[in-house]
Amino acid sequence: MLRNERRPYRLFLPFVLVGLFAFATVASAQKVRVETRSYTPPNLSVSADPRVITVCEGAPAVVHLNARATSDYPISYRWSSNGGRIEGDGRDVVWDLSGLRPGYYKASVDIDTGSGDELCQAFASTAVLVNRCAPPPPVCPSVAIECPDRVALGEPLTFRSTVTGGTPGVQQIYNWTVSAGTIIDGQGTDTIHVDTTGLAGQSVTATLSMGGYNLDCSASCTVQFPVPVECRKFDEFPAIAYNDEKARLDNYTIEMQNDPTATAYVIVYPGQRGRANEVQRHTKRIVDYLVNSRGVSPQRIVTLVGPARPDLIVELWLCPQGAKAPALAP
Repeated sequence: MLRNERRPYRLFLPFVLVGLFAFATVASAQKVRVETRSYTPPNLSVSADPRVITVCEGAPAVVHLNARATSDYPISYRWSSNGGRIEGDGRDVVWDLSGLRPGYYKASVDIDTGSGDELCQAFASTAVLVNRCAPPPPVCPSVAIECPDRVALGEPLTFRSTVTGGTPGVQQIYNWTVSAGTIIDGQGTDTIHVDTTGLAGQSVTATLSMGGYNLDCSASCTVQFPVPVECRKFDEFPAIAYNDEKARLDNYTIEMQNDPTATAYVIVYPGQRGRANEVQRHTKRIVDYLVNSRGVSPQRIVTLVGPARPDLIVELWLCPQGAKAPALAP
């Protein structure tokens, strides 16, 4: 009787075993999926701004570096370079290239997520070209010319120069030119002397161009020679009738009135066969007429006696202020 009662359980036992096996299989599959979850390696790139830089003495030469990285874990950055100085330790740093020679320089960055696994590390680099700073442009010196304070015909003119400042280290070259006259000496130095022969009434401009700067570094100075003041002969006549003489003196007076500062020179050349006191009488008659009849101031009249000639000759001269007295003809 007992054997017959146990038989129904034996019929269900295979089904129970199959169910247990299926449950164990499903649980094992779920555990494997958790343990083999996929991991993406970090991605890294680096950029530099600018890529080309000019390094000048005393001026900043800075490049901005930027690292772009992606990772499932926190990232640490390690920067390095073969020149210059990198400031900072994050994804954005400053690369100071001051004082470097021209050429290409490389900056590198590697990242680590802290896991110790090589798959969690990455490396990238970028290069920057350093150019030489162009030399500063030349600068003209300050050039000044001192003109002579006294100008006299027949005497050399002296022009002196003062040159200060400008680009240091330049071999200065003094190159003088003059608009009139001739440089006697001093070419190539800071001072020249100029011959003034025949320059009456003209101006002289001295120009100094400083060579060595590849620029127009020049200065000029101008002096003016006054128009020569000379006496001029107004009239000349022999011993003539008094009325004719007065007519000539009337014209002479009008000319004197046109220049109130002029001086009248009356020159009498006696005749070789003339009578005694002939010069004195002629001179007195002319002066009396100019002063008493024409109102000329006696202070404006100068009388001279020239050397004897075959016949008496009277010359009337007008001399502007500052002119030398007329020379007596031989």
